[in-house]
Amino acid sequence: MNKTFCCVLALLALIAGPAASQDQAADLAYYKERVKTLASDEFGGRKPLSPYEEKTIHYIADEFKKVGLRPANGDSYFQPVLEVATFTRPKGDKICVRGKKESFDLRFSDDVVVWTNRRAERVQIPTTPYVFCGFGINAPEYDWNDYEGVDVRGKIVLVLVNDPGFYDDQLFRGKNMTYYGRWTYKFEEALRQGAAGCLVIHETAAASYGWDVCQSSYTQTNIALCSENKNADDLAMKGWIANDAFRRLMAASGRDADQAIAAAKRSGFQAFEMDARSQVTLNVRAQIGESHNVAGILPGTDLADEYLVCTAHWDHFGIGTPIDGDSIYNGASDNASGVAALMLLARKFQSLPQGPRRSIVFVAVTSEECGLLGSQYYCEHPLYPLSRTAANLNFDGVAPRERTRDVILSGAGKTDTDHLVVALATAQGRVVKARTQDPGGSYFRSDHFNFVKKGVPAILVSGGNDYVDKARHEAKPKVYRYHQPNDEYDESWWDFDGTMEDLNLLFAIGLSIANEDEMPRWTKESEFQRQPDK
Repeated sequence: MNKTFCCVLALLALIAGPAASQDQAADLAYYKERVKTLASDEFGGRKPLSPYEEKTIHYIADEFKKVGLRPANGDSYFQPVLEVATFTRPKGDKICVRGKKESFDLRFSDDVVVWTNRRAERVQIPTTPYVFCGFGINAPEYDWNDYEGVDVRGKIVLVLVNDPGFYDDQLFRGKNMTYYGRWTYKFEEALRQGAAGCLVIHETAAASYGWDVCQSSYTQTNIALCSENKNADDLAMKGWIANDAFRRLMAASGRDADQAIAAAKRSGFQAFEMDARSQVTLNVRAQIGESHNVAGILPGTDLADEYLVCTAHWDHFGIGTPIDGDSIYNGASDNASGVAALMLLARKFQSLPQGPRRSIVFVAVTSEECGLLGSQYYCEHPLYPLSRTAANLNFDGVAPRERTRDVILSGAGKTDTDHLVVALATAQGRVVKARTQDPGGSYFRSDHFNFVKKGVPAILVSGGNDYVDKARHEAKPKVYRYHQPNDEYDESWWDFDGTMEDLNLLFAIGLSIANEDEMPRWTKESEFQRQPDK
């Protein structure tokens, strides 16, 4: 164990205990105030390209400046991200289906949520059949191709959410979802196959969230990165279809949904064109505008031309469909808590008596909720070379958390940093548990994954489930808040003890990476490896 690592352990030993020192109390007060501010109604739910974006990004930039970070993009804290925002509705709020057995309407929001990323006032799909393509996966390494032997060009494909391993542990990676299970992949593959549209069939367990999340996430303005041709080459229609609506569509075409789904879960499935078709007209209100990542840098010392990049997304869903009279989707946990963590860690790194060897870049990224767009843009247009980026630490939904005796490590075995996490967690008196099952695909669902795809190691650590005060945990209200207006800052039930302990651990991990002689490496077993700069 080198001298740098021993110093980090000594530092962690001072800050890891449950009894807060004066500095810890100051950290907590600072953190709580930033979460409370960003999650207030004054910030309007922080929707990108909305009137509240400017207020949000300038607040973050001002905080970065106050804690001593320098602008990371030349003399600016802002990295512009060109995006197109589309408000999409099918004509008459419905899609008419003409089937072999019956004709009926797919009602917008109740049966389907659909959108387009094309910059156009109207997007049309001429009368075309639906094609059931199983999971919509083309994965040669798993000897699986749902598109083999079927022509989907110009048609609307229907695909199951998740991947076959969710239903059969012998397929793919079992309960550990692969990227093939993500809805973003489904759209990407449908586009490569030449489809006109793609509807993902919702199923609560396989998606890991209910239909209400689809409704709250995609019925307002949808945002995408804007290409040079204004996304004219993108799918004409993307969307989700409710399970009951899919079954009715199957029945209308003279097919049995249960039989089709069962066949799709087995190797050798053959996709088929259904005897049901639709003509789709999407009415669109679109605007192109600049959103922004907010980036500050703490320059390093002797390894200043190498970087640790810390990220958190600043966006949420803005003002949308009211639920129980509340229309502001404040996003307190998701993700005012993560942005406040960036600010706190920047403050802690800045206050060290000796600065870190590597430079540390703090990036509050835009449009995570729209498909990880801000981090995608950063990784495609990095402010600092990714080949010299040691690692990414991402903060997403880090509060409220209660203290736990365990730490969850996602992506265990992918990088050579597992021993570092174990040592630092042990110094806190905690046990590291590797996430062995990830049916919801959390590894692919936040901004770190764009760094991973470009070959930058990401370290994913969070508090576990072995609560120190189980009675206290069980007495708390169990209310669903994910992507809902009630994700609000509420001191009556929010707990910060575990949050601060987790952030102390992540601070120590970051400090160790910033000071180690060598950058983290991917293991030979990992499907990801470092890439040279283009």
